[in-house]
Amino acid sequence: MDSLNDKIALHGAESLTDKELLTLLTGDETIADLLLTEVGGSLERLGRLNPSRLRMIGGLGLRRAQLLLAAAEYGRRTAARQPVDSDAVIRQSDDIVRLFRPQLEGLVHEECWAVYLTASNRIIERQRISQGGVQATVVDPRIVVKRALELLASQLILIHNHPSGAAEPSPEDKIMTRRIAEASALFEIHLLDHIILSHEGEFSFRGAGLLE
Repeated sequence: MDSLNDKIALHGAESLTDKELLTLLTGDETIADLLLTEVGGSLERLGRLNPSRLRMIGGLGLRRAQLLLAAAEYGRRTAARQPVDSDAVIRQSDDIVRLFRPQLEGLVHEECWAVYLTASNRIIERQRISQGGVQATVVDPRIVVKRALELLASQLILIHNHPSGAAEPSPEDKIMTRRIAEASALFEIHLLDHIILSHEGEFSFRGAGLLE
């Protein structure tokens, strides 16, 4: 354990491998191995494990399981609060997927975010506009459009997650998208896309031909 602390002191925490990071958090190299085996080497999947299941792996116990879940949540919140590079430009839907998957993929509830853009697709701001339950989240088009007007945004992209199930849009998702597209258009603000993320993949309304 001292060697891991020395490694952090010399090279920073980013120098730790996934196994070393879990060893430091759990205090046990064998348990770290078992945890990585359980989730196929995915730290993101580890953060989504049920606490009851997690505590049973290698005799991890409740306290250390809670510590791991707290660390995963800390990482998600930190990612969500990272400032966006003022020069960041969205060129395709995959750019939004790469930006949001780390913070949305592990959530057990739905969140909907709006990304506000200039006419040249430079990001002005990203804002969480709704947070809901496992199955749905309610978005008020007035809130989305109001913020776009405040930022003088010319375009926007919506993105939300499906914690369970596929990325295919529900009827409610389609209605919400249409309402926001229509409300935005009244002020000459273009809804570029609405992207849904899930563990199984992603769905793009524009890619599916559901947005003009």
